[in-house]
Amino acid sequence: MTSTLGTAPTTLPQANEPCWCGSGRKYKRCHKKSEGRVLQGTVTPMRAVPDHIARPPYADTGEYEAWDEGRIKSPDIIERMRASGKLAGEVLAMAGEMVAPGVTTEEIDIAVHEAFVAAGAYPSTINYHGYPKACCTSVNEVICHGIPDSRVLREGDICNIDVTGWLNGVHGDTNATFFVGDVDPESQQLVRVTEEAMWRGIEAVKPGSPLSDIGRAIELTCKPYKYGVVRAFVGHGIGEQFHTDIQVLHYYDSRSSTIMREGMTFTIEPMITLGTINYKIWDDDWTAVTSDGKRTAQYEHTILVTADGADVLTGGPGTASPTAPWLR
Repeated sequence: MTSTLGTAPTTLPQANEPCWCGSGRKYKRCHKKSEGRVLQGTVTPMRAVPDHIARPPYADTGEYEAWDEGRIKSPDIIERMRASGKLAGEVLAMAGEMVAPGVTTEEIDIAVHEAFVAAGAYPSTINYHGYPKACCTSVNEVICHGIPDSRVLREGDICNIDVTGWLNGVHGDTNATFFVGDVDPESQQLVRVTEEAMWRGIEAVKPGSPLSDIGRAIELTCKPYKYGVVRAFVGHGIGEQFHTDIQVLHYYDSRSSTIMREGMTFTIEPMITLGTINYKIWDDDWTAVTSDGKRTAQYEHTILVTADGADVLTGGPGTASPTAPWLR
């Protein structure tokens, strides 16, 4: 797909000069009003995955048909998820090391694609409901599901990278937010608190407790900063399917009463905003942005409920968020 907006140049025109997008209008009456916001770039065609890589059922058609997957995973599935989660964590860390001014999100996506394929895994997002890329790259005010494109990362941006790999028949899903060069203190604090909120949510995982405890812990972490906790997008069950019927709210709601049980697997992935939690979807039908254009950050891990708490299947040494910051 190709955006009609084009790609903004490194040097923007003066107010009364023609807009860079080619509309024929003056810059001040065209794209100046969105200056500072993320603009759509060009999205290249979906890249092929080699035939020798095993593929999930939706890979060829883009059509996803859910089935009744058990919430409690067998020991075999859990061990396979450990391997898939470990790989996803390593790929995310590699992608994060690429984040720098001048790098395009397309370049990051290509590296993620090649890393999964080299490990014998299918990048789970490719052709999932038609999604065209191997990861999501959500910059600044993009809440989630940003499609990698020709946009160049700029000094001061924040960039979330969300990767999922399908290995040995199961998915591993994780994301983190990275700084692009020198980032302002407000954005640094937002990212730090978002990571802490995820870990507070993980600490609330205990068999016998309701899922609402996770949302309560996340909301309480963000409340002193008056941050918004996005409600429209939630954590999800995961296993042989990319998304199962478990829903993990990142805010407190007493109706989220499903009891956590040993052997359950799901993601915890809070999206935290500096301003409103309201959102808009770009015309690509994927990219969700904050309605007020203010920044948002996200962190995610895939979790296994254990006898006494949680096992972080996508964490550990060498990952983008290896453990709770206060334990490092």
